[in-house]
Amino acid sequence: MTNISFIIVEDHDLTRIALNNALSQYRQLDCLGEANSGKKGLRLTEQMEPDVVLVDLDLPDIDGIELTRKLKHLRKPPKVLILTAHEHENQILEVFAAGADSYCLKTQSMDVLVQAMKYTAEGNAWIDPKIAKVILNRSQNNIPGAIVDYDLTDRELQVLQLIVDGCSNAEIADKLEITIGTVKTHVRNILTKLSASDRTQAAVRALRCGLVH
Repeated sequence: MTNISFIIVEDHDLTRIALNNALSQYRQLDCLGEANSGKKGLRLTEQMEPDVVLVDLDLPDIDGIELTRKLKHLRKPPKVLILTAHEHENQILEVFAAGADSYCLKTQSMDVLVQAMKYTAEGNAWIDPKIAKVILNRSQNNIPGAIVDYDLTDRELQVLQLIVDGCSNAEIADKLEITIGTVKTHVRNILTKLSASDRTQAAVRALRCGLVH
């Protein structure tokens, strides 16, 4: 795999510097720059055109949700990985609605963050398992009947659960002992049945409707 270029948008200097130093230890990652505000992050992204932008939600000018929305309207929109301490369901759903590709908590290890960056750069959605459980629990408590019938097969539900867990197609194939081609077929069927345009939208819809456990 070619190197992944990224930019860090984080207003806390110590956090931003420490994060950059830690990620620089991974040879497959190339940091193109840092920004301590949303507007600076937007300008830097437009200039450098990174593969992935790591975005904190709490920024001093425009917040991470608005920054995500603006990043996705650039001429060459990057993949957006939200890196935050927030676990509030409303914020999570808002940021995905704004176009975020992945969501990782700052409590995760550096290896997990790097894995999330790889998945995101490859076009996959990576959602922190803790976040998935939080949204699912709230969805089940708030939605009468909990499960919405989208006519998914048992195998499609298994694949959908693994998508929500942040697994790549290769990992899904390995876990379910099926071919990658079969996984891609299941993913296409899932997107069609959920009327979702991509894996992230499918994952968020599944969580909101209580489709996965």
